[in-house]
Amino acid sequence: MSAYHTPVLLQESIAALLIRQDGVYVDATFGGGGHSREILNRLGPEGRLIVFDKDEEALANAPEDSRLTVVHGDFRFVHNFVRYHGYQAVDGILADLGVSSHQFDTENRGFSFRFENAPLDMRMNVRAGLSAADIVNSYSGEDLERIFRLYGEVEGSRRLAELIVSSRERSPLETTDDLGRAIAPVLPKFLEHKYLAKVYQALRIEVNGEMTSLEGFMKGAIRILGQGGRLAIITYHSLEDRIVKNAIREGCQQGLLQRVTKKPILPAEEEIAVNTRARSAKLRVAGKQ
Repeated sequence: MSAYHTPVLLQESIAALLIRQDGVYVDATFGGGGHSREILNRLGPEGRLIVFDKDEEALANAPEDSRLTVVHGDFRFVHNFVRYHGYQAVDGILADLGVSSHQFDTENRGFSFRFENAPLDMRMNVRAGLSAADIVNSYSGEDLERIFRLYGEVEGSRRLAELIVSSRERSPLETTDDLGRAIAPVLPKFLEHKYLAKVYQALRIEVNGEMTSLEGFMKGAIRILGQGGRLAIITYHSLEDRIVKNAIREGCQQGLLQRVTKKPILPAEEEIAVNTRARSAKLRVAGKQ
């Protein structure tokens, strides 16, 4: 396993792809490369793998392999990138959504409230877009309330937004400590970590445009998947799982897809015991007709 990131549902997701030695596959979320390496292990000399990631630090882990094509970009454009690299269709697409262990565990990336005085960044592509600090210091109270309610399902989102707006009028919120002090009055006793996790999830989703990217990815993935190909998507929270589930359902209604599993595949207790971040994972699998 990579020290960068421990892949979740590794064997289950790879098995779902029904990998052929001469097939063309996509890992839309390279991360630590655990899923990609397993795919490469099963490909023959004629097989090909295209990997995507917005995070340059993740792609620095890509192995030297002539069968591998690396794309530093947003997976929402998977259809365009795959066509650009000369493939009309692929035999399988895998995506392990969410944040890598490395991103959570790297203090200066700002993805976790566990670190004191860390910068409020949260950008997966550190060269582009607004940081979390930009958002909490510039969004209106109404927009902050919207993202906390919509993307974090945070109780008392209006009060939370009001505290942020009031605090930033005195001084900008630049660090995890700044944000923690600003919203301290609404943190529930004994459930602070759960509440903060929702707040940080909402900000991260907004920073990276995750829901828009996922919607675009699902449309593009269904288009570029070849006949008989497999789509395997691992989700971690209800918002992204709903998008994946609805896209698969619509694909089935249109006669493009068929469900391989009626219910999502969940990690075994043994996996959760050694990797607690797997506890909320769900694997959905569909095939192209």
